[in-house]
Amino acid sequence: MEARLSIAMIGTRGVPARYGGFETAVEEIGKRLAVSGHDVTVFCRGYDRDVREYLGMHLVHLPALRYKVAETLSHTSLSVLHRRARQADVALVFNAANAPLLPALRAAGVPIAVHVDGLEWQRSKWSGGGRRYYLVGERLAVRWADALIADAIGIKRYYLERYSVDSVFIPYGAPLITAPTEHRLAELDLAPGAYHLVVARFEPENHVHLALDGYVTGEVERPLVVVGTAPYAGEYIAGLRRKAAQHSGIRLVGGVWDQELLDALYAGCVSYVHGHSVGGTNPSLLRSMGAAAPALAYDVEFNREVLGECGHFWKDPRQLAGLLEAAERDPSACREMGRKAQERAAKTYTWDDVASRYERLCLDLHAGRRRHRRISSRHM
Repeated sequence: MEARLSIAMIGTRGVPARYGGFETAVEEIGKRLAVSGHDVTVFCRGYDRDVREYLGMHLVHLPALRYKVAETLSHTSLSVLHRRARQADVALVFNAANAPLLPALRAAGVPIAVHVDGLEWQRSKWSGGGRRYYLVGERLAVRWADALIADAIGIKRYYLERYSVDSVFIPYGAPLITAPTEHRLAELDLAPGAYHLVVARFEPENHVHLALDGYVTGEVERPLVVVGTAPYAGEYIAGLRRKAAQHSGIRLVGGVWDQELLDALYAGCVSYVHGHSVGGTNPSLLRSMGAAAPALAYDVEFNREVLGECGHFWKDPRQLAGLLEAAERDPSACREMGRKAQERAAKTYTWDDVASRYERLCLDLHAGRRRHRRISSRHM
């Protein structure tokens, strides 16, 4: 019989999942590990501090500096020094930016797997210093982690080519939305099949500005509903608001944290415009697939890897404009593409399978079946 482990999940905002892909992954994986009998601790920041248990997971609330370059690292610094982390059988650390803090766990004898996320150093929000820091984080994750987790084949290939080191490929899961509560759309004065949708954190590499440009470039009749915000992107958000103010068809609705309403938005759209470019397997794209939303995705290898032949791709506003126009001319073809994407999600991206892979990795780390790898000194 396999051991039952104490597993620490470190480096995210925690649960309940209200923000992004890491938090969704922690919730979906953590609750399944707990059901399997493991003792799961999630380190949280900024949520209901009185909540100590959630879906079978123990929650530890610790503070963080509310400053873009320090928020994650300050919180993780406290997390890796906490008793429940240092006494864990295995630590799952999310985000390679946290890698400088791994020696605290290694000194306590805790095996570590680092989910390296996408290519953070390519994000436009980081200045030269920020980019250099993320590159250093990558190198230190390679040096100090016992295992690296890549959520996309493209990310796995990147670490192999740049650092001559292998990683464990474990994607995200896609929630299947087969009975959306479409009546919830009325809360936003919307109806099924009557709008296009963008869901994204407002950062330049997610190309929300290009989505807006494509919409106004084309002869598109239905409105473009844009869901999203960002904590540290005031200038970029101001630019999006200026664009939206110039076109009555663009509706910026802010963040939607109500998951039922968000699912209804995905399921009811004519098309889902996905502009993410550097984040590996993106949870928003998977969620659209699970809702059978026809995806028009920015043309990068990560999005092609996830969608396969079940989506359309664009590189500039003019291409996107043509796809939006085509979606309105032939909505039945669009719906069929969305249906095929949902079938692909149900077959390829299931949270049960994802959690099983994480469990196997944790058991291997605890049993010593995975050891810190000897790597090439190139790029180190």
